Amino acid sequence: MEFDLDNLVRPNIRNMAPYSSARHEFSGEARVFLDANENALGSPVSFMDTKGEPLPLNRYPDPLQMAIKEKLSRIKGVPPQHIFLGNGSDEAIDLLFRIFCEPVQDNVIIFPPTYGMYEVCADMNNVALKKLPLLPNYQLPMETLEAAIDEHTKLIFICSPNNPTGNSILREDIVLLLNNFNGIVVIDEAYINYSRQRTFITELTEYPNLVVLQTLSKAWGLAGLRLGMAFSSSNLIGYMNKVKYPYNISIATQELVLRALNNTDQVNDWIKTTVQQREWLAQELATLPFTVELHPSDANFLLVKMTDAVDIYDYLCKRGIIVRDRSKVILCEDCLRITIGTPAENQEIIQALQQYKA
Repeated sequence: MEFDLDNLVRPNIRNMAPYSSARHEFSGEARVFLDANENALGSPVSFMDTKGEPLPLNRYPDPLQMAIKEKLSRIKGVPPQHIFLGNGSDEAIDLLFRIFCEPVQDNVIIFPPTYGMYEVCADMNNVALKKLPLLPNYQLPMETLEAAIDEHTKLIFICSPNNPTGNSILREDIVLLLNNFNGIVVIDEAYINYSRQRTFITELTEYPNLVVLQTLSKAWGLAGLRLGMAFSSSNLIGYMNKVKYPYNISIATQELVLRALNNTDQVNDWIKTTVQQREWLAQELATLPFTVELHPSDANFLLVKMTDAVDIYDYLCKRGIIVRDRSKVILCEDCLRITIGTPAENQEIIQALQQYKA
């Protein structure tokens, strides 16, 4: 069956008229803006752009963030019309639920253990969630997946590299799903910069049902700015722009992101350091007597199974070292998730663990 995006979209979304600002409606150059009920006198704080000029914080930002998209287009090799920018990847996830899933009627599939916001968004949108646990090797349960898909399955979320397990999902399994599922396949690549795996962004023209999520919160070090990216067909991105809030990315965030995108060399150096530190930390953790299993990671964290995981977690907290206790998560029993820190922070946690006594 040929993929039909418009037929997959909820009828009310397909037929709705999006909010239209004067900035949307106007094209060309203007000197006087009296359209948006802004405070024309200015703002009580100032923020300078790269030219040393004050940013117009009293004005609404570009609703489509075109300057960022054009710069990302050159970095990612994707035309701007294939890019959506959101308030973190979480906004993109929520929009996909609202665009494609009828409350009560439709369902989505996830593969726990995985990123928790998929379930949160399903609950918020009153959409049924089908949980198919990963296999013991943390790969997709392909044999049970086919039976789980029905006519009301609209979205399938795959986190790769996966959070909290750290591994990448087999590419051939994802390709098989893209070729055979007539709904939307969402590949969350928040940690792709730390992996040797090739991004699925290169496959956008091949698969009209593909959405790839990425973020500036991890490798780019901009978690505080909250900017996530979605890459897909121009038609699907059009629906996301139609449903999003008009001014979802602030002027200050847009300016800081534009500056950050000029520093790819710095980011690449940080990625190399993080990967090196990941290998060092893994070697050190493996020598500890209470380490049971160290799961291979393509991300900026390690999932470690320990004999006294909960006690070790409490011990580290008392030492002012915070990790993530995943011991009650399916397939992560007795596991802690440890983010790769600075070399000094990694030394500190290893020294603390070496002093732990059960």
